[in-house]
Amino acid sequence: MGTQVEVEGVVNNIADDAAAKQKAIDDWLPITSSRKAKWWYSAFHNVTAMVGAGVLSLPYAMAELGWGPGVAILILSWVITLYTLWQMVEMHEMVPGKRFDRYHELGQHAFGEKLGLYIVVPQQLTVEVGVNIVYMVTGGKSLKKAIDTICPNCQPMRTSWFILMFGIVHLFLSHLPNFNSITGVSLAAAVMSLSYSTIAWSSSLHKGVKPDVSYKLTGSTLGVKILNFFSALGDVAFAYAGHNVVLEIQATIPSTPEKPSKKPMWRGVVVAYIVVALCYFPVALIGYYVFGNSVDDNILITLEKPAWLIASANMFVVIHVIGSYQIYAMPVFDMIETVLVKKMNFTPSFCLRFFTRTTYVLMTMVVAMAIPFFGGLLGFFGGFVFAPTTYFLPCVMWLSIYKPKKYSLSWIANWFCIILGVTLMVVAPIGALRTIIISAKNYKFFG
Repeated sequence: MGTQVEVEGVVNNIADDAAAKQKAIDDWLPITSSRKAKWWYSAFHNVTAMVGAGVLSLPYAMAELGWGPGVAILILSWVITLYTLWQMVEMHEMVPGKRFDRYHELGQHAFGEKLGLYIVVPQQLTVEVGVNIVYMVTGGKSLKKAIDTICPNCQPMRTSWFILMFGIVHLFLSHLPNFNSITGVSLAAAVMSLSYSTIAWSSSLHKGVKPDVSYKLTGSTLGVKILNFFSALGDVAFAYAGHNVVLEIQATIPSTPEKPSKKPMWRGVVVAYIVVALCYFPVALIGYYVFGNSVDDNILITLEKPAWLIASANMFVVIHVIGSYQIYAMPVFDMIETVLVKKMNFTPSFCLRFFTRTTYVLMTMVVAMAIPFFGGLLGFFGGFVFAPTTYFLPCVMWLSIYKPKKYSLSWIANWFCIILGVTLMVVAPIGALRTIIISAKNYKFFG
């Protein structure tokens, strides 16, 4: 009898030690290390994740879509992605006493341990790493535009040097430990997104409608118009990409049975989506109304003057994508560090974190410097991952887990989103392929 009690005591001690070790690792990993976030942290992070510099190309997308389809697609994308984001917020704590802190954990619950990883992780990583590389390019190019606008007579520098400057900032910021520690950066980025969007549409309105404005679809032939239409669908679809980090953001909010995290998280999401609407719709509609199909793929280029205002807007873009880079990098850091400490049994330490994060930033920076038209590549490959993770993967998981009654409102809504998302996944890369071919003609390695 005594021996049995001793064995049980040893087993309990081993279990306690394992639990303590697991808790120590979770307290070190960036997603689960701090659960003290407020609802407004969610608003900052979601705005920063969603409102990318791509908002400045929405008037150009409108020129490829036309008034009717353009307005319909803008509104439909806003409604659908808000709905799928609500689903993810709801599914975060669907199992009592358990939180799905990461996108792949929810995928594993819906599709099984292995299949869930195989479905979610490659798509999520492609989005996050791809966005980080694109933001390296965007940050470098916007910094160059600002300097060139302020000092047109200065000695011109390669874009790659500006990307290097932008990357150096992240060599420092990437060592902030978790989501809560980058809240200040995220707040600044959210304010900047609203600022440069306001400059874009208000300056357009002040300039007035061009006397020879035309709203005919861009493209010399029907085939080119169709390809442009597909490409524009991708531009609009990719503008709503915050779903890839929403569970990780919600994981930072405290939760109890009486006060679940979904309530403050949803409040933050609603505020964020109001800001998204204030950024996207005025820029897209006013920019297209003023310039028609002569608008550039970046409306700030079309505006040109006053120089100080355009330079300021480009600097706002730089500050914004600094925050956006960190929002998308944090889940990647969490994945890398989880594998190192849980699978490969490395000891959690500052040196481990310094090495892994520095290596990741340097990798994204070098790729951005080498391939400055990576945005086209993201449009091509991202069509296979942005549409699923944002438009229909949450719906598939909802149908798999909750199993709503056939032909009910929930069933119909989810299948509608799935069909639309699959269509986007197919056609968006087709249009992006043409962008890659055109960009590659003028390609200059480390240009």
